[in-house]
Amino acid sequence: QVQLVESGGGLVQAGGSLRLSCAASGRTFSAYNMAWFRQAPGKERESVASISWNGASIYYKDSVKGRFTISRDNAKNTMYLQMNSLKPEDTAVYYCAAPSYNYWGQGTQVTVSS
Repeated sequence: QVQLVESGGGLVQAGGSLRLSCAASGRTFSAYNMAWFRQAPGKERESVASISWNGASIYYKDSVKGRFTISRDNAKNTMYLQMNSLKPEDTAVYYCAAPSYNYWGQGTQVTVSS
C-alpha cells in the first residue's frame, strides 16, 4: 500500500508559477510509474503528465507542453510538477497517482486568476 500526499497548490495570477509536490509513503515508490491528473469543476478528471519509474519516459498533455515539467526524486519518495506560465484554464484540483495500482492522493487546489 502507498499513501500519496500532494502539497504546493494555491492561488496565483495568470502568468505565475507553482510547484506541486507529491510525497509517497512506503519503500516501493521507485517501482511505480506516476502521474499528475486534474479535475476542473464540471469536467472529467484528465491526465496532465506522467513519468516512468526511472524518469526515462515522460508524457504531457498537449495544452501544458512547454509550461509544465514533471520530475521525481526516488531517494526522497517524491514527485513534482513545476507549473509555469499558468493560465486560468489550468484551474483545477490536481491529484498525484500511481494509476496502475489505483493509488491516489487527496488532491490540492490550484486557482489561476485572470
